[in-house]
Amino acid sequence: MSEHYTLRATCIGLLMAALVSGCVGTAEKPKQAPEQPENGQGSLLSLAELDRTPPSVRQLQVQTWTTRSGSRVLFVEARQLPMFDLRLTFAAGSSQDQARPGIALLTNAMLNEGVAGKDVGAIAAGFEGLGAEFSNGAYRDMAVASLRSLSAVEKRQPALRLFSQVVGQPTLPADSLARIKNQLLAGFDYQKQDPSHLASQRLFERLYGQHPYAHPSEGNPQSVTSITREQMRQFHQKAYAAGNAVIALVGDLSRDEAQAIAEQVSSALPKGPALAEVAQPQRPSAGASHIEFPSKQTQILLAELGIDRNDPDYPALAMGSQILGGGSFGTRLMTEVREKRGLTYGIYSGFTPMQVRGPFTISLQTRAELSEGTLTLVKDLLRDYLKTGPTQQELDEAKRELAGSFPLSTASNESIVGQLGAIGFYGLPLSFLEDFMQQSQNLTVEQVRTAMNKHLDADQLVIVTVGPTVAQQPLPPPTDKPVEAPTGVPEH
Repeated sequence: MSEHYTLRATCIGLLMAALVSGCVGTAEKPKQAPEQPENGQGSLLSLAELDRTPPSVRQLQVQTWTTRSGSRVLFVEARQLPMFDLRLTFAAGSSQDQARPGIALLTNAMLNEGVAGKDVGAIAAGFEGLGAEFSNGAYRDMAVASLRSLSAVEKRQPALRLFSQVVGQPTLPADSLARIKNQLLAGFDYQKQDPSHLASQRLFERLYGQHPYAHPSEGNPQSVTSITREQMRQFHQKAYAAGNAVIALVGDLSRDEAQAIAEQVSSALPKGPALAEVAQPQRPSAGASHIEFPSKQTQILLAELGIDRNDPDYPALAMGSQILGGGSFGTRLMTEVREKRGLTYGIYSGFTPMQVRGPFTISLQTRAELSEGTLTLVKDLLRDYLKTGPTQQELDEAKRELAGSFPLSTASNESIVGQLGAIGFYGLPLSFLEDFMQQSQNLTVEQVRTAMNKHLDADQLVIVTVGPTVAQQPLPPPTDKPVEAPTGVPEH
């Protein structure tokens, strides 16, 4: 998989992943500087003093209600800038594709291709002329559409009218559909040459079997070619219904203005209820599979089913995975596999909580002739970590990293609106960000170890490798100064 979920990523963007193609799927109050005397000659805090300073959290005053059309709204008033951010999140990801893989992504991509009286160029010019920005995307769990606009009425109102048309009444023009289909088909050809994509696709097939998460969000050449405009209209009518939407609003707006905006946008959507959540996946069969691919390196993915977004063990698992292989130097996997042996450019582990159980993955690339030994080493490292858990020093350092990066999750209106969208979509408590931070900072070594063992088993891994079949060589012994540096930048 291409997404790597560190604690920083967990806090900065509850969304996604990927947005894992979905998800997704993946934070609070900034530390306040000590007050300075008027002459600016204040003393600096020592590092020891900073370590003892509890992390501060930006208290978001989240207001929530439901529109007359059935959309849930989450709103934070932020008057610092004369603008606002609006995000609609729909349960309209590829997990809702059913018999037409790719229809969710295609429908979302077509939203801003045409409305009554305007083609794609006129829509783009309309937003640009108002100083507004439109963005959209579709993943496994969700589809989103976002607007950033100045809050002045003369700019806000026309931007909202255009946005409401784009999301609620797209015309899905035939010429645009043909163009986007051709782009997807070209992408499918490129993916055949991308070992990381091949590995990820096989991994999801192995993990999820017949479950809706199994197929890629972009579908496949056969399904994409056969999708019609009428089928997309039907999907839009159902999946982009007001009752299936969460509206997140942040910015220079009063409560009354936010309510008016939410009603305007919600009433422009098709009428209908929320879609049912997909079922939980079945436990997959453990074991390895290999895809032959001409390369000097082998892509390795190890995975198990992890947790859904509402699992109470999420803070402990996020912390445990960060220490194991969260992406930075100093993690267990990076230290043992890259720094001591020079076997890889980077190795990463992470949980991707989604609407139902998302994957836990470990990913890396290594020299093809060392792939079998490296795979064995990684499995042994995971097994040992599950047995012993993190050290107290590792846990303390991970907590400090989380405390340092945490304020970024609410540092801008854009980051806040993303957090609100995810909180509303996954049905999390309004205090989720504060709760996550507090729970993470209170974790003990034993709590982390217990949570990791509850959800992971080193003998139940689904393993996918992509690379050439070559004679294997023994691994170099660990050393503080590896003889060979890691092989180049990963091939993806």
